[in-house]
Amino acid sequence: LIYTFMMSGMPADELYSRLIPTRMDFVSYSHVFTKTAIPRQIINSFIVAGSVTILQMITCSMAAFAFSFLQFRGRNVVFICILATMMVPWEATIIANYLTISRWGWLDTFRALIVPYLTSAMGIFLLRQNYLTFARELHEAAKIDGCSNPRFMASVVVPLSRPALGALGAYVFLNTWNQYMWPLLVTNSSSYRTVQIGISMLYDIDAESLGLMMAGVVIVIVPSLSIFIFMQKQLINGLMAGAVKG
Repeated sequence: LIYTFMMSGMPADELYSRLIPTRMDFVSYSHVFTKTAIPRQIINSFIVAGSVTILQMITCSMAAFAFSFLQFRGRNVVFICILATMMVPWEATIIANYLTISRWGWLDTFRALIVPYLTSAMGIFLLRQNYLTFARELHEAAKIDGCSNPRFMASVVVPLSRPALGALGAYVFLNTWNQYMWPLLVTNSSSYRTVQIGISMLYDIDAESLGLMMAGVVIVIVPSLSIFIFMQKQLINGLMAGAVKG
């Protein structure tokens, strides 16, 4: 990371001749914002990553609530089937997903980037394991008092599971922010392409473009580093929640 930062500010005539620059020139950063489509693509990445994160937290928490607190026939079978999807490699479904998106006319839209990731088996499993640590008496007492399932979930379950929800949100945001192959397949214009594609398009054999690409990498990595720095404790506590009972 330090070397990337130094390369982003290194003069063009020193890129291939020195390891440590004699002086720092940050003109590449201004070029990233004025001469490229990176600003628009950063906004696109925030829209996609933020939407996917919020929607997965909602859908996964609702599914986990059903598998933890509700009794219905075939509950365990359905849960096992959901877990089984985690063993299917992403490469095995990418063609079918692309053909489906294309047939629906969703290519080069935000829907193509968001809808296929509305939920995840990993998120359901993580939250379910956390919900199983809650005392069953809480739900039974709430039902006796006339509390509905949505109200019980909103007023009791969600506040108690904030560490797990925070960990899920950080994990999903990072994964979505760093996606490359799927956005490259389903988008064609800078109006919808995400920042990871924009960074790869900055690369050129020209020395000046290498410094421009390094500046773009430094800018794009800031959200990821911020999450790791400020949510490190949240991530650890959330992923450990439900791992040990008692």
